[in-house]
Amino acid sequence: MADGVIFIGWTNSVRGREQGSQTVFREAMEYWGRLQAAGEIESFDAVLLDVHGGDLGGFFLLKGAREKLARVRASEEMERLLVRANLIVEGLGAVGGFTGEGVARRLAAFLEASGDLA
Repeated sequence: MADGVIFIGWTNSVRGREQGSQTVFREAMEYWGRLQAAGEIESFDAVLLDVHGGDLGGFFLLKGAREKLARVRASEEMERLLVRANLIVEGLGAVGGFTGEGVARRLAAFLEASGDLA
Protein backbone atom coordinates (compact mmCIF):
# COMPACT_ATOMS: atom_id res chain seq x y z
CA MET A 1 0.00 0.00 0.00
CA ALA A 2 1.23 3.50 -0.82
CA ASP A 3 2.79 5.33 2.10
CA GLY A 4 4.78 7.86 0.09
CA VAL A 5 4.63 10.27 -2.81
CA ILE A 6 6.90 12.16 -5.14
CA PHE A 7 5.45 15.57 -5.98
CA ILE A 8 6.86 17.13 -9.17
CA GLY A 9 5.55 20.63 -9.74
CA TRP A 10 6.23 23.55 -12.07
CA THR A 11 5.00 27.05 -12.74
CA ASN A 12 4.84 27.68 -16.53
CA SER A 13 6.34 26.52 -19.78
CA VAL A 14 9.32 28.56 -20.87
CA ARG A 15 7.99 31.02 -23.46
CA GLY A 16 8.89 29.86 -26.94
CA ARG A 17 9.52 26.29 -25.76
CA GLU A 18 5.91 25.15 -25.43
CA GLN A 19 6.34 22.39 -28.04
CA GLY A 20 9.26 21.01 -26.05
CA SER A 21 7.17 21.01 -22.90
CA GLN A 22 4.58 18.83 -24.65
CA THR A 23 7.32 16.39 -25.67
CA VAL A 24 8.72 16.08 -22.15
CA PHE A 25 5.21 15.86 -20.65
CA ARG A 26 4.48 12.91 -22.95
CA GLU A 27 7.83 11.29 -22.04
CA ALA A 28 7.00 11.66 -18.35
CA MET A 29 3.55 10.11 -18.77
CA GLU A 30 5.08 7.15 -20.64
CA TYR A 31 7.77 6.75 -17.97
CA TRP A 32 5.26 6.83 -15.09
CA GLY A 33 3.16 4.26 -16.98
CA ARG A 34 6.17 1.94 -17.32
CA LEU A 35 6.98 2.34 -13.63
CA GLN A 36 3.40 1.50 -12.70
CA ALA A 37 3.33 -1.56 -14.98
CA ALA A 38 6.60 -2.75 -13.42
CA GLY A 39 5.25 -2.30 -9.89
CA GLU A 40 7.76 0.42 -9.00
CA ILE A 41 4.96 2.90 -8.26
CA GLU A 42 1.33 2.17 -7.39
CA SER A 43 -0.21 5.04 -9.32
CA PHE A 44 0.31 8.55 -10.63
CA ASP A 45 -1.76 11.61 -11.38
CA ALA A 46 -1.06 14.42 -13.81
CA VAL A 47 -2.70 17.71 -12.87
CA LEU A 48 -2.85 20.94 -14.89
CA LEU A 49 -4.26 23.79 -12.82
CA ASP A 50 -6.60 26.53 -13.97
CA VAL A 51 -5.04 29.96 -14.42
CA HIS A 52 -5.11 31.47 -10.93
CA GLY A 53 -2.28 33.98 -10.56
CA GLY A 54 -0.31 31.71 -8.24
CA ASP A 55 3.03 29.99 -8.58
CA LEU A 56 1.90 26.43 -9.31
CA GLY A 57 0.80 25.62 -12.86
CA GLY A 58 0.69 21.84 -12.65
CA PHE A 59 2.16 18.76 -11.07
CA PHE A 60 2.63 15.03 -11.20
CA LEU A 61 1.94 13.01 -8.06
CA LEU A 62 3.56 9.57 -7.97
CA LYS A 63 2.31 7.24 -5.22
CA GLY A 64 3.93 4.12 -3.84
CA ALA A 65 6.08 2.56 -1.17
CA ARG A 66 8.62 5.09 0.10
CA GLU A 67 11.52 2.64 -0.40
CA LYS A 68 10.61 2.10 -4.05
CA LEU A 69 10.01 5.81 -4.60
CA ALA A 70 13.48 6.55 -3.22
CA ARG A 71 14.98 4.24 -5.86
CA VAL A 72 12.86 5.85 -8.59
CA ARG A 73 13.93 9.34 -7.49
CA ALA A 74 17.62 8.34 -7.55
CA SER A 75 17.44 6.57 -10.91
CA GLU A 76 19.32 7.82 -13.97
CA GLU A 77 16.11 7.89 -16.01
CA MET A 78 14.39 10.15 -13.46
CA GLU A 79 17.40 12.46 -13.36
CA ARG A 80 17.47 12.63 -17.15
CA LEU A 81 13.76 13.44 -17.26
CA LEU A 82 14.10 16.17 -14.64
CA VAL A 83 17.07 17.72 -16.47
CA ARG A 84 15.04 17.80 -19.70
CA ALA A 85 11.99 19.20 -17.90
CA ASN A 86 14.08 21.91 -16.25
CA LEU A 87 15.00 23.20 -19.72
CA ILE A 88 11.39 23.71 -20.79
CA VAL A 89 9.42 24.63 -17.64
CA GLU A 90 10.04 27.23 -14.97
CA GLY A 91 9.99 26.63 -11.24
CA LEU A 92 10.51 22.87 -11.46
CA GLY A 93 10.67 21.05 -8.15
CA ALA A 94 10.57 17.41 -7.08
CA VAL A 95 10.03 16.49 -3.45
CA GLY A 96 9.10 13.39 -1.53
CA GLY A 97 6.23 13.22 0.92
CA PHE A 98 3.89 11.00 2.86
CA THR A 99 0.43 9.58 2.23
CA GLY A 100 -1.74 6.85 3.73
CA GLU A 101 -0.08 5.13 6.68
CA GLY A 102 3.00 7.25 6.06
CA VAL A 103 1.08 10.29 7.28
CA ALA A 104 0.27 8.56 10.57
CA ARG A 105 3.91 7.55 11.09
CA ARG A 106 5.14 11.05 10.26
CA LEU A 107 2.58 12.65 12.58
CA ALA A 108 3.53 10.27 15.40
CA ALA A 109 7.21 11.16 14.95
CA PHE A 110 6.30 14.87 14.97
CA LEU A 111 4.24 14.52 18.15
CA GLU A 112 7.00 12.56 19.87
CA ALA A 113 9.63 15.13 18.90
CA SER A 114 7.43 18.06 19.88
CA GLY A 115 6.83 16.44 23.30
CA ASP A 116 10.58 16.07 23.76
CA LEU A 117 11.10 19.74 22.95
CA ALA A 118 8.23 21.19 25.01
